[in-house]
Order: sequence, then C-alpha cells, then structure tokens
Amino acid sequence: MLRVDSAKPCKIVYSLCKHAYLGYLIEPHIVQLNPQGDFSLTYQRIFSHTAKEFTKHLTETDLKLIKILDETEQDFIIKKFHKKAIRPVEFFSKFFNDKFYDNVRPKIEKKLSEVLEMLKTEGSLYLMDKDGWPAERKIDIATEPSTVLFHFRRNEIETRYFPTIKYQGLRIDFMFKDAQVISNQPSWLLLNDMLYFFEQDIEGKKLLPFLNKRYITIPKATEDAYFGKFVAPLIEKYHVYAEGFDIRTEKHEPIPVIKVIYVDAGISQLQLNFKYGEHAFAMGSEKKVTVHLHKEQDNYVFTRVKRDAVWEKQKFNYLLSLGLKKTSTLYHHLEIPAEMEEDQSYAIINWVNEHLEQLQAEGFEIEQHRGTKRFLFAVNKISFDIKEDNDWFDINAIVYFGEHPIPFISLKNHILHKKREFLLPDGSIAIIPDKWFTQYGSLFSLSDGSKGLKLKKHHIGLINELAEDGIANITLSRKLQRLNDFENIADTEMPLNFKGDLRLYQKAGYNWFSFLREYNFGGCLADDMGLGKTIQTLAMLQKLKEEDLEQSKHSTSLIVMPTSLIYNWLNEAKKFTPKLKIHAHTGTSRNKDVARFSDFDIVITTYGITRVDIEVLKDFYFSYIILDESQNIKNPSSKSFKAVRALKSRHRLILSGTPVENSVSDLWTQLTFLNPGLLGTQAFFNEEYVQGIEKKKDEEKARKLQAIIKPFVLRRTKEQVASELPPKTEQVFYCNMSEDQAAYYEKTKSAYRNDLLNSMDDGTYAKKQVQLLQGLTALRQLANHPVMIDETYTSDSGKFENVVHTLDNVLKGGHKVLIFSQFVKHLNIFRQYLEEENISFAYLDGATKNRGEIVADFQKNTALKVFLISIKAGGVGLNLTEADYVFILDPWWNPAVEQQAIDRTHRIGQDKKVFIYKFIAKDTVEEKILALQNRKKRLASSLITTEESFFKSLSKEDISELLN
Repeated sequence: MLRVDSAKPCKIVYSLCKHAYLGYLIEPHIVQLNPQGDFSLTYQRIFSHTAKEFTKHLTETDLKLIKILDETEQDFIIKKFHKKAIRPVEFFSKFFNDKFYDNVRPKIEKKLSEVLEMLKTEGSLYLMDKDGWPAERKIDIATEPSTVLFHFRRNEIETRYFPTIKYQGLRIDFMFKDAQVISNQPSWLLLNDMLYFFEQDIEGKKLLPFLNKRYITIPKATEDAYFGKFVAPLIEKYHVYAEGFDIRTEKHEPIPVIKVIYVDAGISQLQLNFKYGEHAFAMGSEKKVTVHLHKEQDNYVFTRVKRDAVWEKQKFNYLLSLGLKKTSTLYHHLEIPAEMEEDQSYAIINWVNEHLEQLQAEGFEIEQHRGTKRFLFAVNKISFDIKEDNDWFDINAIVYFGEHPIPFISLKNHILHKKREFLLPDGSIAIIPDKWFTQYGSLFSLSDGSKGLKLKKHHIGLINELAEDGIANITLSRKLQRLNDFENIADTEMPLNFKGDLRLYQKAGYNWFSFLREYNFGGCLADDMGLGKTIQTLAMLQKLKEEDLEQSKHSTSLIVMPTSLIYNWLNEAKKFTPKLKIHAHTGTSRNKDVARFSDFDIVITTYGITRVDIEVLKDFYFSYIILDESQNIKNPSSKSFKAVRALKSRHRLILSGTPVENSVSDLWTQLTFLNPGLLGTQAFFNEEYVQGIEKKKDEEKARKLQAIIKPFVLRRTKEQVASELPPKTEQVFYCNMSEDQAAYYEKTKSAYRNDLLNSMDDGTYAKKQVQLLQGLTALRQLANHPVMIDETYTSDSGKFENVVHTLDNVLKGGHKVLIFSQFVKHLNIFRQYLEEENISFAYLDGATKNRGEIVADFQKNTALKVFLISIKAGGVGLNLTEADYVFILDPWWNPAVEQQAIDRTHRIGQDKKVFIYKFIAKDTVEEKILALQNRKKRLASSLITTEESFFKSLSKEDISELLN
C-alpha cells in the first residue's frame, strides 16, 4: 500500500464507519490529493503519535479531535480491558458480549458527541465505503436540534403509537429510508447523508423501532401496565400528542418544606423538599416535570406537574446564605458546619429555632422526620425581671419555648451540666440553644442557689450584660447604673492636705475609689506604669483620713508591696501627703505587736513579711488592704495568696500595670481577693474561662469575662491619656541597699572618710584629690552592685532588684527602653541578666564600632525592646525616638550630661510621651550627689563640663557632706 507523502498536498478526513463489534465510530485519515485537488486513493489512519509528520496540514482543532478519537479506537479499548497483548480477532471472539458492549458503548458515544459538536463548526465528515476508503460521500451536520413528537391514538380495540420528527419546522420522512441511529445517547440519526441531533435528550432506541415500521400496537389487554410503565415516563420527558385519553398540565405555587432528620449522637441534617399541590419533590432530583396517572371509568388521565427549577435553586441558596452547607456533592442534604457548633446532633434543630422567623417569612414549612423523639420547633426567648436588694439582685426569669412558659430556674441543672434536651409538659422536647450555656452558665454558677436566683451586688457586670442583650427588664438604682460608665461617676472633693495636683485621668481614678468605697466593692487600678497609681492611692488615703476626722474616728490601712518599692512609697507620701502617719513594718528587728498599728494611718510591708507574720497580722481589722504589684499573688497555691486572703479589712484595692502576666488564670486570685465569689470557684473559672478563652479561643467567653470584671478594673494606657501627660515625666526611684550590700558600703566609707578628714585637718588635702575621686567612685559602684569592685561578692543588690522589677513591668507593657550607666561594668551585669532571661537587647559603649547599624536596628526592629548604653558613648549623636522609657542607673556629677542622655529619645520625631526613671541608692553618696546636683545646677549649666572641673568646684563642706 502506498504511503501518503506529507510534502505533497493532502487533507484530513473524518470518516464515519461501522465497527463489527463496537458500533459506529469516527476515524481520522490523511488522504493524498491528486493534481486536480481531488481525493486520491492513497490514505492512512492517523493517531496523535503519527500526526507530527503532517502538522502543517492540521489545525489546533484537528490535533484535539485526533487525541479524542485515539480513545475510541479498538486497540485502545482492548488495552483498557486486557493488560496482556492480544490480537483484536482473538479478543472479540473470547471476551465480547452484551455486558461488555453496554459498558463500553456509552463512553464511546460521549466522545463521538464531543467530536461531532466540534465538527459542526470546523472540519468535514465523510462516509467510509465498504472497502475502507474514508471519503466516499460527504455528510452534512444539522445546524439546530430536531424535535420529536410522540403520537398515541387509542380506540376500543388498541392503542397505536409512533413518533414524528421535525427539522427547522418541517416534518421529515425517516421511515423505510435506510436511516441509521449512529448514537443512542445523545441520539444522532443519519438520514440521506445528513446527521440530525435532538432536543430533550431523546434516546436513539426510542426511534429505532420506527426506522422500518409505521407504528407499534398496544392491545387493550396490556394497556394498563403499558400506560403506567411506559407512557407516563414518556409524558414526563417528551412532547406527546394524545387521542383517546387526557393529558392535563397543572401549575402550582410551590411551598418549600424543611424536613429535619435527627441523628442521635451523629450529625443531624435537613432535607429540602418542595410541595406542588399534592406532589412533593426533593431538592436536587433532576425531574423538571412529574406525571401522575389515574383512571376515570374507562379514561386514562395523566396529570403533568411542572417544577420551577430556578425558584427551587433560590430557596436552596437562601439556606446556604444562612450558614448551612451541603453534606456532599452528591446529595442536596444540608448540615451545620462542624466549626459552628460542637454538638452536631442538636445543631440543626437549634439552627431552625434560631432562624425560625426568617424561614417562616420566606415561606418555609418545618416538618420533623419520624422518630421516637418529638422536638419543638419554635422561637425560644427569656424574659428577666431583676430587682435590686440591699446586697443582692433578685432575678425572676421565665423562658418561653414557643408557647410554653418555664421558670428559668428549672433549667439550672441542664445549663450547668450542658444537657440539651428539656422535656416540656406536652411531651415534646425543647433543645436548649448552645449559646445559652455560655450566656447563662456563669449566672447559675455564680448565683446563690439556696433560694431562687440571687446574685451578689458585685455581679453587676453580669446584670449589665443581660440589660445590653435587650432581654432583661431591670430596675436599678441611679447610683448602680453609673457603675456601667466610669466617666459619669460623681466627683469627690480633693483632700485639703494633698500637696500637688492630679491630672484629669488621675482625678477620675480617685473618684472611682470613692465610688467603690460607697458600695463596698474592691477594685483593681491597672494603669500603665508611670501614670501615677501611687499618687491616686495616696490622695484617696488622705481623703479617708479627713473623712474619719470629721466623724471623730480613726482607721489604719495596710499596703503590701515588693521590697523594692518600700522606699518609693515612703518618699511619695512625704512629698504628696505629709500629714499621713506611716509605719514601715519591715526589717528583721521589726516589732510584731500589731496593736501599735492603731497609732498610724498607714502600715506598709512586703509580701514576704506578710507571709511570715500572717498569724499576727490577721488579727488586726484594717480599713483598706492595698496590694501593689498585685500580680505577685497570681498563683492560687502560693503562700502569698493564702496570706493576703486571711487579712481582714473593710475595703480592698489592688494596683498593677500588668494584672494578666501570662494567662487569664492570673485574674482569678486577684479578683477573688478583691471581691470573693466574683469569679466563682477556681475549678469553675479554669474550665469556663481559662480553657474556653486560651484553648478554644472562644470570643463569646472572653466578652463574658470582660463584662463580669469591667466594673472593677480601671485601666488606662499611656497612649489613651497621652494628651494629659507632659512631653517627659521624670521620677526618682529610691532603692534600699540589701543588708550585705549596706554592710560592705559602710566598711568602705569609713576607711576613706577617716583618711580624708585627717588630710583636711593636716593640710595634705590638696594632694589627695585623686585618692578622693577613687574613693567616691568606689562608693558609687558599691551603691550600684558590690560585684563591680569585688567579683567574689555573691549576695544581692537592692538597686539591681529594683531595676529588674521595673524593667519587667515596662517590657510587659510592650514599651522600648534605653538603659544608661556611666560604668560599663554596671551595664555588663544587666547584659548577663538579659542573656539569661532570653531578652534580646542592643548594646553600645565606647568600644562599639558599627554604631549606625545598631541604632538603625533598634529603631526598626519591633522585637528589640532594650538598649544598654554607656552614658559617655551614647550621650550625643544618637537618635532613638522609638524608645519611650529611659532608665538612668546611676547619677552623674554633672546634670547636663544626664540631660543629653535623656535627649537621645526626647527629641524631634518623638511622638510618644517619655518617662525617665532615675534609680538612686538610699543612704549613699548617690543621694548626696543628687542634692549637690540641685545646688550646682547653675554652675553645671555654665562652662564647666568635665568631671575634674566639676569636682574642683566642690568646697570642703561639700566633700564632708558627701562622706557623712
């Protein structure tokens, strides 16, 4: 056989042929053209792998068609069913049967239909002759679908049945014309070299009997079965013309019906059905029309019911828009997405009840699937009536499950034990909405269960939340309504003997304290560090003293704090409230006779001493107990928490810039100390809130907790009150030396002092300048940390503890801080601490080379919060506006140098308010330097800038004072 030469003219031909076993196929062939441009007898079958040679004769569409037709070729089909190589003759004789044909043929027809659709617009189809030449005659393909009408003529004896076909509105004669059904589904009919296709997915085998037959006869005897089994489905799908019986078409306004299928301990679902008159259809069934047959005497009546597919889809989409999802691609059942509700067996019932009014407005009817349990589908609501008593709120609440009123208290066990099913008097079951467990769990857990539903006054937050939900009718006194809104709290006169002024936000805090006192509530002042929690508290205590005096009585308050803050409180009190009599209950030689406390307005002590002295302290009845840095009691099993709980007082306050340090659980101890019972038992709080908020990220629980604690926690951040703050706030932190440190300091001071005072007397003083400077430097280093001059020192330093404590608070508030010292050795102590604690920091001293990079990194890197800087190296030329806290670890002789350090952050481009903390060791040369600085301010601001020149300006009196 000659092969086609691809270099000469040739053309691709799609050839319709009949395979002995597989039925009609289409095969692509390349046919050589003769010089006249007609088909020659040279041709070859073409496949994807042989098409490359002919690509210049083929279009993109041709390559696609060839690829599709590869899969209808006999070898390809055989290979799918028989893995070993086998000759087609052998395969068809051994394995071919009706089952094989019924399996393979539909797949082939799908491909043929795809090819014919493409050939309608591009390419040409031919008929193959008996010898296999592919281009015997051209076949045309219809341009539009043909229609089929099935005719039935019924008389007393029989019913005759036949189809007629119309193309482009004209009837075509196809019987006895050698027509061929070349594909069953979709159906294609070959007639007079034309291929016809049909609307309504008609199967070819419906036409097949009539290619050589005028009609089919149904005898009277079998017409009953035939009309039911054959005619009814035909009327459902196709056009039918009837004589001798009736076809009626009904139109109905459909009704969407939700059927709830409850699955115990599984996933309950919804089915969507549609009622058209008496007929019901499930969503997703493909039937557009359904036919119902009944007999009236001797007449058959077929009722066609038409469906509105677009409307049905809208209803289905409406349910999806309300949050449901399809259970699978196959079925149109609906369920609640698993993340929406844990208990999937009740979720859908709950959902229907929650959306009932919307569903009814959209015309949905609700039905329950048959089962043993009968659920109530109705709107559930609660009405609360709350009355204020002296110490209580009395709650009277009714739940309405649809029409059934039930006292809310009857649900207590269900809500506390998360039982969803509540049996109603009529035997139906109400499902308690999932969110009620969160909304009202606290109400039952925290209420006094002995008689009805009562809540303590301090549960005002829960009451407010009920009011905000709009479901409660609440009668509260005017005063209590104010608890909602701190801003509207009544103004309290300032105490007469308070020295200084409070900023507006501090005055609001002071007013809030009076308000809490009036109601016997405990409160937590949680202002950011540096906003003056101490001053607000002192103002309140001064006011209390003045109120007591008016009533000729006296009371004593107790303030418990970390050791490092003792001196600070004493100092602030001296400055702002000098009339308050204060006793520091500290030190190893303290007097444990608590009766003496009555002589004072305030006793201050530490957490450590409170633990040790609790047996005597608990016998004294204080006016206020105030815990400063109250996060110290965050651990409920700690001795500190147990000790402060045992103390007795009329009022309680806590102060903390960081009430929640690591976990929501930190709140439980602090608020339980303030208002016992506010957050329930520890076990309840852990399960309800800690797990819910931290593990499950439950926002509803977080909101609930916020509502309960909101009236008792007043928090203002630096950013919130920035407008009231001056550009920079300086504060001196006085630190007591530790006992070992103080002993070391005294010993060193005495040695220098004796030597120098002698030299002053014998006139050798002038020569001792260098020695004097060395001595003072040694004392300054000891005031910081004895390790700086003695590496073998293993004990502690008061200043170090104080700085670390303050740094911790600043970092918890998310701030950036610059830490300056003039001693590199001092910075190294902090460097070591930061490394041990895994706190990242920047560092700069005189030896640092890449200053620019380090500064840029600190400015840009949000994770970098701490910058250690030697005051000499970093005093000038740096721009560090990202920091808003400055720690000065040791005072400098010349205040101008300190000022330059502060100006690193407090300069143009700084949009935050800056806090400067100076740490001064109490009873040391540092305190004296501070006094000198103030005296020499004028001098320092003149030309004298070096340490030596400043030093030379000191008189003998100045020096004696330094060493006294």
